[in-house]
Amino acid sequence: MKPEIKAFFDDATNTISYVVKDPEGSACAIIDSVLDFDYSSGRTDTRSADAIVAYVQGNDLTVEWLLETHVHADHLSAAPYLQERIGGKIGIGDRIKIVQDTFGKVFNEGTEFQRDGSQFDKLFVEGDSFHIGQLRGDVLHTPGHTPACLTYVIGDAAFVGDTLFMPDFGTARCDFPGGSSETMYDSVQKILSLPDETRIFVGHDYKAPGRDDYAWETTVGEQKARNVHVGAGKSKDEFVKMRNERDATLDMPKLIIPSLQVNMRAGQMPPADDKGDVFLKVPVNKL
Repeated sequence: MKPEIKAFFDDATNTISYVVKDPEGSACAIIDSVLDFDYSSGRTDTRSADAIVAYVQGNDLTVEWLLETHVHADHLSAAPYLQERIGGKIGIGDRIKIVQDTFGKVFNEGTEFQRDGSQFDKLFVEGDSFHIGQLRGDVLHTPGHTPACLTYVIGDAAFVGDTLFMPDFGTARCDFPGGSSETMYDSVQKILSLPDETRIFVGHDYKAPGRDDYAWETTVGEQKARNVHVGAGKSKDEFVKMRNERDATLDMPKLIIPSLQVNMRAGQMPPADDKGDVFLKVPVNKL
């Protein structure tokens, strides 16, 4: 089946969120939503999420899933806000437990922070399947960028999160805690083993040099032929050398500190204090 896909591009974080609809009904899933956050003021905003709400309600859609491809380090998830407004179950990879354990220590969260993934409604593992109406989705575990990265193969479309970017931009970094360029290469090969005509929808786009417009849809065949990091038969050794050298030059994402604290909680803020105020921590010399 060929799902109907509506993309929402967030200029502030270069994130693409997707509404994926059963072509034979009204059921849909939302993938990688964005909660707007101004770090300098500490204020959140729901304008990006509200655009999705308006689209869902305007087309009389029924939200069955709110899917996360991984714990994002560059934007906050709007999944709880969307769940409250338009429903759906929040799903992520089972390896979220590893991410929670790692960053629970980084942010000194203490024993009250549960590291069992219980903040999410569904924890997926390799080989799981789910349905959006009559539309089947299958789960691939594709770690490397993070330990918990998933690719959702829904009908003829694969939602790869940050594992692959557009062919002229390559792949995501692998230097976060729990990341691995060797593992990333293997995950990419798993995605590229899908049929060549499979549509690939990426989680971010930054407009590669020489390209004027943002883009987020490609195919397995195009990635195999033209991806600048892994295409045209590049070897694992070549990729690992390139990726490790490139990652050593990259700055941390601007929103990594708030994003990790919120997203490892399924998009919820840390618990409020006795006065009802919410605070995010800034670990010094930890990242």
